Amino acid sequence: MHRRHGFTLIELLAVIAIIALLSAIIFPVFARARDNANRSSDLSSLNSIRSALQLYKVDNGGYPPALLGYVNPYEAGAVGAGVVPADRITGFLYPKRVGGINSFKSVVSRYALDATTKAVWPQQDARAVGSAPQVDLNGDGAVNGADDIAGARQAYGPTTQVLQDPSQAASATNQALNFYQLSGYDVAQLPKGIGAASERWEVRYRLFWSNYSIGQGAGYGQGNALDDPRQLGYSDPDDKSVITWNSYYRDWEPQGVNKVPQRSKRDMVLFLGGAARMFDSRQVYDQGWRVLP
Repeated sequence: MHRRHGFTLIELLAVIAIIALLSAIIFPVFARARDNANRSSDLSSLNSIRSALQLYKVDNGGYPPALLGYVNPYEAGAVGAGVVPADRITGFLYPKRVGGINSFKSVVSRYALDATTKAVWPQQDARAVGSAPQVDLNGDGAVNGADDIAGARQAYGPTTQVLQDPSQAASATNQALNFYQLSGYDVAQLPKGIGAASERWEVRYRLFWSNYSIGQGAGYGQGNALDDPRQLGYSDPDDKSVITWNSYYRDWEPQGVNKVPQRSKRDMVLFLGGAARMFDSRQVYDQGWRVLP
């Protein structure tokens, strides 16, 4: 007679425990490797946008009002009905200067090519005016509180939609712009719990953003010699100008109404005078276009 051998219960449990342990070690490693690869790819795509913008400026004498372009319906009617897919438009950079419309790993299979949205302005710098000078606006050779003035600060925040003409009040002829939802270009999606019950879309690329350039009220909306020069709409913008930033990879604080990004280098910021680089997500969230390289 031959005895048949099998696993004992203890041996089977030991094997299961070993497999579980190996999975707990290997899966996070794979996830981090994939995350790093995706971020590297998106950094490369951002740098491609910078090159495309420089070519556009050579051809047209200035930077475009949008990176991808605004939503185009096939025919007159409500926006969203018969929208031209983003990969079929003739935009400012695509397809002549940007080859792949889905070049950002943060967007692949996430947003439909005909998905559209209105957008609001990003968070305004909450630091007191006069307390956070960044560039020498008055030309006295020193960077101090006199260089941090309200007119050179960001005009609008997350409660204000991006209008066709931000310097004028909303009206039947001055309505909110519609953007394609392809993150990495003109807008980006933020999750729930950021002072709102639902997700919101923020604009990332704008030619002008300060009170002096687009704000409403006396002395605003017409430009000023003391305005922040880091705005792409001016004839010779500073190399420290922020073109756009990719905030898809942010790590957020625990769920809550006042959820904010963690302080970790997970945002990608593209500057006019250099390559895209990783930045502290909380700093970018707090300062937006005022971030310095």
